[in-house]
Order: sequence, then structure tokens, then C-alpha cells
Amino acid sequence: MSSYPPSVPPQSSAQQASQPTGLRQRLADLRGPAVPPRPLDARALAALAANPGCGRRALLDGAGVDKTVLAEALGSPAPFGQSQFAIVRGNSFEAKVKSDGGAELLRLVHAHLDPGGEAPGPDARVPDLSAAGPEGRAARTALALREATAAGAWTLLDHPMLALEVAGTPAYLEPDAVVVHPDGRWTVVEIKSFPMIDGAADAAKVGAAARQAAVYVLALERTAGKLPGARAGHTVLLVCPKDFSNLPTASPVDVRRERAVTRRQLERLTRVEELAAALPAGLGFGPERTAEERAAAVAAVEAAYAPECLAACELAFHCREKARAADEVTALGRSVRGELGALTTVEGALAAAAGPGAAEDPTAAALYRAALLRAEALEPVG
Repeated sequence: MSSYPPSVPPQSSAQQASQPTGLRQRLADLRGPAVPPRPLDARALAALAANPGCGRRALLDGAGVDKTVLAEALGSPAPFGQSQFAIVRGNSFEAKVKSDGGAELLRLVHAHLDPGGEAPGPDARVPDLSAAGPEGRAARTALALREATAAGAWTLLDHPMLALEVAGTPAYLEPDAVVVHPDGRWTVVEIKSFPMIDGAADAAKVGAAARQAAVYVLALERTAGKLPGARAGHTVLLVCPKDFSNLPTASPVDVRRERAVTRRQLERLTRVEELAAALPAGLGFGPERTAEERAAAVAAVEAAYAPECLAACELAFHCREKARAADEVTALGRSVRGELGALTTVEGALAAAAGPGAAEDPTAAALYRAALLRAEALEPVG
């Protein structure tokens, strides 16, 4: 589950080593030479995929900038994070689900995703995935997946490490669990602490879990493509507390749509080196800089704010304030922005609705016509 303490160290030497020296130095200068990069995770990638046009988030995440600290320095902190009570409760539930060598978890996977197959026995494999650093753990996970597939036995990988390249930057991802079936199928398991009431959970939370799991499936596909007989399943298992108890229950979630959307959106992301090269020299986001310097660096990177950002990005409140100050229609939502075409400001849209002078633009003409119909509908009767 998302509240599990991440085993990825704050500094990813593998992430830095895979980048060209010049780019690595440039990104280090942007976040602050003494600041270790904040690693990308599945939640951040899902948020990036939801808004691929935002160069600001792509650069900050690619450079490993801590956006929470940056938002506080800009005077627009975002209320992200879980309470300590929720974290403890979530960790307790996950430990319960994985107790006894993951027997209950494997039983749930078999019951919901492979009822006609061989049932997992008490000797199911739970390999040790420990290794030095995220790159070492990713290699150890790939080896464990290969061995489990070749053995054709039920295998539980507890907090494996998966690698996925995004916009030229490697991301190391840690799902709650991956289960290898005897037939070579790999299943992502997401363990969440929100309840399933009468077999159904909150739709918004399930959707967020599906988008996050889709990132893990994409990373698994990269490894499965190199192994004969292996395949990453597109149905993940969501495990939650049953009703108001602490007993685990589960539900299959088909993430093919989320996977397709996430893959397409991640491919659209501008590469980090292009975004870094476009930033004027001398600007940066490091803690050694003043709030004014940080604000200037943030303003120099193009953003694509939408109200949905408030639920996914630490800089959303800052971007919303700037969008409103600039009178941008993006502050009203993506659907409104799409309908207005070349009209990018609220003032411009209101001007188009007020008179026929701008009616050469089809969008402006439609707005003017809509304003006339509205005025006609609101005229007093008699």
C-alpha cells in the first residue's frame, strides 16, 4: 500500500549514473548541488501521465526536486500526505495480509484470478529480494521473476523493485507485491487500507489505485518481454479490509484502459534534457536560493494547470494562483479550455460573448450566439 515505508533511498545513484555527465550535473545544479534527488514513484508517474503537457512537473520530477519543500518556499504549501495513524493502520493491515509466508495473499490471488489452476501450497516460494541500491534490487527482482517462471511454481515477491524509463530518466518502482502463477503469468497486487463495503470500495480510490497499478504493469511488461513463457497480467488484485473489520478481502481490477492511457501519455512527455536546456542559465530550485529566485525558475518552465492537479501535485496551489492572476481559462478546467480553442483568457472569452466584432472566429461566434440565447431566455415575460 502507498503508506508502506519506501525502501528506495532518497538518493538514487543508479538514476544518476544512467544519465550523461552534462545532464546529470545540470539537474544537480537545478535542485541544489548538495541535495540528493527525490526518486520517481508510481504515484508521481500516474500524475505525470494524467497531465503530460506540464513541462514544469516533468522537469521537477526528472531533476528529483522535492516539490513539497519547493511549494513551501513559494508560500503555497499543499496539504499532501497521510496521518501517522493511517500509516500505522495501513502497515499493520499489510503485515497481516502477508503473514505466514503470504499464504492468505496467495489464496486470494488463486480464488479471484486463477480458480481453475493449481492451488498454492504451504511451500510457496518467497525469495529474498535484498540487494544494494535500487538498481541492484531491480536486477535481483528480474532474476527472481526469471527463476520463478522457469520453476512453474507459485511465488510471492514482497516489495519487488521494477525499473521503467520515463522521458529519458529511469524510475524505480516498488509495488506492494507481485505474484508469479505456475503458468508464467505475473500479477500485481495492490494492498490498500480503505475498506470494501459489501464487496465494493470507493470508486475514486479504486481509480487512483488502478492508475498506480497500471504503471507497475508497464514496468513488468518490459521484463516479461525478455523471458519466454512470461507475461504480465492486465488484471491486478486490489486487497482491502472487509467491511469494518481488519480481515482482508479482494477484488480483481482490469487496468488495460489505464495502462494504455498511461503508456500513451508517458510517451508524449518531453525529454528532461530538452526541458533543462530550455531553462535560462543561472536559474535553479535549490534551498540555497532565495524564494524570489526559486519563483523565477518555476515561472520559466511552462505549466499546464488544471483543477485536477489539486489532487496530484504539490505545486498545484501555486500554479492555480498564477493561472488565476493571468486570467487563464485553464483555471476553469480542461473541458472549458478545449471548448474555447484560441481564446486563452477569461477576458477574451467574455469579450467574444459580448459583441459580434470577433465573430470571424468560429469559437467566438458560438460564444456570441450562446450569449444572445441566454439573454433571450432570461428576458422577463410580458
